[in-house]
Amino acid sequence: MVMCNECYPKYPKPIIDEIDRVLARHYGFTDEELDFIINYDIKYRMGRDTEDDA
Repeated sequence: MVMCNECYPKYPKPIIDEIDRVLARHYGFTDEELDFIINYDIKYRMGRDTEDDA
């Protein structure tokens, strides 16, 4: 059995985003709420919400 201790979150992101879209439709989220959920990591954890990050 081969074990890997590395995780590359960029690879499953499209799958997770699609799950978020399905759940957003199910729960009746607005486009703005869905955008917040999908882009939370990018905007708030990675600090890319500022205009000077362009």
